[in-house]
This record gives sequence, C-alpha cells and structure tokens, in this order.
Amino acid sequence: MADVSRHRSDITRHPDVTEMRERYARMLGARDVVFVDGPVLLAGLYFAISPWVVHFSGARPDLTVNNLILGICVALLGIGLTTAPRRMYSLCWAMSAIGVWMIISPWVVTRFPDAGIIWNNVVVGAVTCVLGLVAAGVLMRTGREA
Repeated sequence: MADVSRHRSDITRHPDVTEMRERYARMLGARDVVFVDGPVLLAGLYFAISPWVVHFSGARPDLTVNNLILGICVALLGIGLTTAPRRMYSLCWAMSAIGVWMIISPWVVTRFPDAGIIWNNVVVGAVTCVLGLVAAGVLMRTGREA
C-alpha cells in the first residue's frame, strides 16, 4: 500500500491559493439568504395545494387556479433563491407583490369568499410578502458590502 502521508503539502504553497480563497469567500457571501429560501419554497408549495387542504377546490375553481399558479410561482422563486441568490434580487420585490395579491385575491377573483379561504390567503400572503421583503433586504445589504 502506498504511503500518501509523505506527499502531503501545505496549501499555502499552492500557486492559486489567493484565487481559491477569494472564490470561497464569494461563495459564502452569496448564501446570506439561506434562512429565507426554504420557507419561501414551503409557502409556495402550501399555497399551491391549499385549495385541497382548505376544501374549496370544487366550489371555487377560479380561486383554485389562482392559488395553484401563484403557489407554483412562489415555489420557483424559492428554488431560484437557492440556486442564484444574487440574480434573484429584483424578483424578491415581485414576491412581495405576489404576497399582496394573495391577500386581496379572495375578494377580487371570487365573490363572497368563506372565512377559511380568507384566513388561508391572508396568512400565506402575509408570510410571502414578509419573506420577500426580508430576502430583498438581506440581498441589498450584502450587495452594498460587496
């Protein structure tokens, strides 16, 4: 068996050590929104299935389609925050706008919504709006520091 312990060297002698350290620092700096992307994804997935959870999918097909599409969009924004947080900066503001639409959509999309529908959309919309504002704030703060 080969003895590889003799051939170990210190990384500080590597010719690209400064470039590797800078790249590692950039990679870690882009992960400041790591605490936001998971809840955004979960909020989007829940909002997409909420018509079946709250049991209004058959009675309110227009609101069912609205919640399904918006939930998928928010979940995709959560995935985007995971994969490319710096590029998703402008879409964080859109996520906040989607959250506001989630709040008002029971009254705009359908007539005479039930209390369960209202509570569902208001709570998930408020969470989505706040998460969008938090993600935008974190990304703005890290953008100024870089």
